[in-house]
Amino acid sequence: MQLSTSKEANVQLSPEALRIQGESKIILCASLFYFRLPRGLWKERLQQVKAFGYNAIDVYFPWNHHEIEEGVWDFTGEKDVAHFLQEASETGVWVIARPGPYICSEWDGGALPAYLFVKENMRLRDNDPSYLQHVARWYGQILPIIQSYEEGKGGSVIAVQLENELDYYPCSDPQGYIAALREMAMEHGIGVPLIACAGQGGLLEATGFAEGVVPTCNFYPNDRDPAFEEKVLCYRGELERRGYPLLVTETNRSHFLLRRLLSAGAKLLGPYLQASGTNFGFTNAANNWGDPVAFLTSDYDFHGMITPEGHIREEAYEGRLLHNVIQTYGSTLAEATPVSSATGPFRLALKQGGELVFLVNVHDHDECVYIENGREQVPTHTTLTAVAGHCPILPLQVPLQTWGIPVNGFLDYATAELLQVKQLSDRTLFVFHTDGVGEIRFSSDAALQMEVGTMQGHQETDDQAILIFQGTEIEKRAKVQLTDDNLIEIIGISRASALLFEGIDEVGNLSFGTPRTASQESQVVDITWKASQVNPALSLADNEMSLGEAASYLEMNGVYRGFAWYKAQLAHSPAANYQGFIVQQACDIVSLYAGETYLGTVTPGGASQWIPTTSSVSLDSELTARVEIWGHTNFHDTNLPALHLNSLKGLTGIVGVTSQRDLNQNWRFKLMQQADDKEEYANTSLDDQEWPIVSIGGWLSAEQPAHQCYRKRVKLSEEADSWILYTPGNFTYAYAFVNGHSLGQINPNNPYLDLTPHVKAGESALLTVFLDKTYVALSGQITLYEGISATRWTLSACQEQGLLQHAQTSKLSSRAIDGGITLKSGAVSWLYGELKDDNQGLGWRVYAKGKDMKLTVFFNGHLVGRLWTAGGANRPIFRGGSDDSFYLPGPWFHEQEEGNELMILLEAVANDDDAVLEPLQFVPVSAS
Repeated sequence: MQLSTSKEANVQLSPEALRIQGESKIILCASLFYFRLPRGLWKERLQQVKAFGYNAIDVYFPWNHHEIEEGVWDFTGEKDVAHFLQEASETGVWVIARPGPYICSEWDGGALPAYLFVKENMRLRDNDPSYLQHVARWYGQILPIIQSYEEGKGGSVIAVQLENELDYYPCSDPQGYIAALREMAMEHGIGVPLIACAGQGGLLEATGFAEGVVPTCNFYPNDRDPAFEEKVLCYRGELERRGYPLLVTETNRSHFLLRRLLSAGAKLLGPYLQASGTNFGFTNAANNWGDPVAFLTSDYDFHGMITPEGHIREEAYEGRLLHNVIQTYGSTLAEATPVSSATGPFRLALKQGGELVFLVNVHDHDECVYIENGREQVPTHTTLTAVAGHCPILPLQVPLQTWGIPVNGFLDYATAELLQVKQLSDRTLFVFHTDGVGEIRFSSDAALQMEVGTMQGHQETDDQAILIFQGTEIEKRAKVQLTDDNLIEIIGISRASALLFEGIDEVGNLSFGTPRTASQESQVVDITWKASQVNPALSLADNEMSLGEAASYLEMNGVYRGFAWYKAQLAHSPAANYQGFIVQQACDIVSLYAGETYLGTVTPGGASQWIPTTSSVSLDSELTARVEIWGHTNFHDTNLPALHLNSLKGLTGIVGVTSQRDLNQNWRFKLMQQADDKEEYANTSLDDQEWPIVSIGGWLSAEQPAHQCYRKRVKLSEEADSWILYTPGNFTYAYAFVNGHSLGQINPNNPYLDLTPHVKAGESALLTVFLDKTYVALSGQITLYEGISATRWTLSACQEQGLLQHAQTSKLSSRAIDGGITLKSGAVSWLYGELKDDNQGLGWRVYAKGKDMKLTVFFNGHLVGRLWTAGGANRPIFRGGSDDSFYLPGPWFHEQEEGNELMILLEAVANDDDAVLEPLQFVPVSAS
């Protein structure tokens, strides 16, 4: 295949360069996601990215954003991919297209449609024909659109990424899988390079080194890691050996780190999420960024250059500064290669001669340094300070012909960074910047004449000129006459000025901008609030299906996003008093009611969870479990069921607990050998009468690890129909059996083991626990829950439109309030607000303060945010952005004064206290 190296290709790759239409380029690429921005802001955000130095964007295309249910596609309106790619092309930025099928991106399910998760025997993200058949349908929709916007074909797409960080996933055949995706791309006429990125350095695991697919690297180090360049250079060497350049498709947003990557020879610098956004709708993910689970906020902001609402952060000016430096050296830098240096900083050998020194300082303090320049050390007349956390790019022995000056001369060195070179009609301007002292030396094979101007000068020989300036707010200028026809003017400015530098006019005047600031102060807005109480035990959906005697996951019933309501009946039992309930294999957010009694809200992460009750619950009470799918995980992790990539949502049952039995004492004990068969020791016929009797984990042993077997017989209740073993705490490595049947490894994050399928009421059950004890002290406990399973299950569910329909109906009974609201625990209410002020079409950032209140926020029909205010211990960990605010985009306001409506579903989720929502605070979005 010739995708990467063909001389006829619009985009060509080689170890030393990435060429577009034959020109070598350094690609500075910012993530910008159309699906996290209103369509009305696509153009503005593209222009902002370009204005701050980025010549490319990378963009994911989420499969489940466009296939809203199996076989139903939507590429219109806010999902009009072709329009977005057209606007990118018109803006003049290149595009790296990332259509997955899996994208990660902290997006619901990593963009895999949830209907895939219930397909039998399907291996996701693998060389599996049944999975690839579905991928082919997605590629058949998205790839023709991408292909029509390739570079050279009317668009600006320069690469297409297949899959995403496959080395994080246990794919059994990465080569076969990536090759299958490659073939699909080829069938749809993709002519730009195909790439595949490694998330944790596993180039083989991420790509299989499939022919015709270029491996790329994602790096997320500590920005100050002193060994980072060494690691990157290893990967560059491996890629060079395979005929490819070093392309960094994702990394941190710090331009300090990007400079370090540039020093290691990277041709693509792709900081992830320089332009932030919002997870509108039910598109959030859950993942392992918590303890272990975390919910991703609707606000999607890793503090890159541009906020979700379009405000410019300080880091953006670093982007423009880096862009100016890269542009100043042009193709000689774009084709530069790393130089090994045993005596100093990392260097690049420029294609047209000379070097660039990357004066990186990863320490917390400044350092005085010298640079080896051939046989001399520079600077010669001043002191060079390496500023902590900075990485200036300094020239050494760069030919002046690099900038079209037709003399045999050199920029010998500079201890200030070269910001821009511009040819005027009568001279060439060199603009340098530094926060300290800059020392610059030019040389030529002819005598030089120097006019020091507002700088200091030294001319120790006729063919050299040394200029020195202090970087201050006042620019310094000097001139050097190279020949009669070649005059250069040197301008020195401060680094602060360089960050605001915007250009040079035709007579040599420098222009500077002003920092853009955004208001942080809230404003009083004209808004009328009303509220309407909702019966929390009733479904907000107008559909209902029967599930029979057992509950099942939502996806098994065609529910992939939004809210659902399970209803079931408590069975009759002589045990008239339930001590609590166990919701089984439940996620994401479950609020449980028995009749009118609120029992609590939990976020089990796919595990089971105990919900105690302090009051008697009538046996004929109907159980209601309101479940919200926060989002399918975007990672694959085994710490909790909900962190498996194909995890399912909802619950599988509810057990009313009638008895709790402490089982920590009186276990029979046997010391084992590592090779012993566990099933033999768990056999019910094994005679253990001569084994000593100890507490669980209580046998002391000098062996490390100590392989131990504990057995105990328990007589089960005749009235119960469900038995669950609860094993909290630390057992190190532990495995459980009942009546010879394996229950698996004991997971401290999911310490509930269901014995029910293997035991019978009124009989004895043999429990066997195997411990591999290490140096860690044991803290594990064992309790047996006995109880009655709920039966006669029904299910109803709705997404955005169903919730909005209910809100409109409930509005008829709404009453005016003052803006703040207090709800009893377990209560549910709609909050309505008519917002007249659109802030001159720019919109608002709205902050929600309070405690134990969960908000689902709609604005003019759009679900703009989901929040859970601070409060009780049942609140999950939130990651990814602001967890106390939501964004009302200007383009989603209606033009008329009336009709801009907020509808907020409020849920009081404290287990034992009132929930409070303080009056919302509106902060205006500033003009970009």
